[in-house]
Amino acid sequence: MMSSTLSLRWISLALLFWVSGCAPGGLSGAVSGSEPRVDLLTESDETVGRRRARIRIELASAYFQQGQSLVALDEIKQALTIDPTYIDAYNLRGLVYWRLNNLPLATDSFQRALVLSPKDPDVAHNYGWLLCRQSRFEESARYFAMALDDPGYGLAAKTWAVQGLCQLQAGRPQEAEASLLRSLQLDPDGPLAAYQLARLLFDRGDFLSAQPYLRKLNNGSLGNAESLWLGIKVEQQLNNPSAVAVLADQLRGRFSQSRELNAYERRAFHE
Repeated sequence: MMSSTLSLRWISLALLFWVSGCAPGGLSGAVSGSEPRVDLLTESDETVGRRRARIRIELASAYFQQGQSLVALDEIKQALTIDPTYIDAYNLRGLVYWRLNNLPLATDSFQRALVLSPKDPDVAHNYGWLLCRQSRFEESARYFAMALDDPGYGLAAKTWAVQGLCQLQAGRPQEAEASLLRSLQLDPDGPLAAYQLARLLFDRGDFLSAQPYLRKLNNGSLGNAESLWLGIKVEQQLNNPSAVAVLADQLRGRFSQSRELNAYERRAFHE
């Protein structure tokens, strides 16, 4: 039976995807994501005000990634004072307020960004996930589709992964499997999609199909206590004691205080 509880640690990992999607780079946000790009923007196209606001948002994004949400918020406020039409500022403000658990202001921020650029894929991705986390699944699906419909969107793999995670939460495993597989087609090393797909296959009892996703993830740098523990349970089901021992050593060496190690030492393979 599929677990109804989604891993908060894997969701936290996915929060990094948001940052990479919303953090300004170059002249990001200088034009609407829905407008045709007939020419490359250069420094002379950026107004003095937008340049000042962009620098503030670059600082805010760095603070946000370091966990300094209030400092980031102050930089965002200053950026919006300089340029109240800056989409990236509202997008990042939405993420900051979300992290601060102020969902009304997070919603307002994303909606303001979408007023300025109704089909911006980065904003649509973030707002879709916010709606998903409030169990507003049908609404969230529309915004994920909006992001994925943009042919110039560079983070489609991450949106497919998050959509798959939300479909799991909504109890739609077949749709989730298709989304997660699509994500891995675009980014074979995506940890969120790999873990969630392996989890789905494990819950289905298809241990042999789950095994390669977990082996690849756990052999890389993005494996964590949860992926190691799931890998142990898969290898246990497939009667691979040597693989179980290797993964257990990793779990013990890297995550000695984790609940997953505690579960392993109790041999709680069916929890």
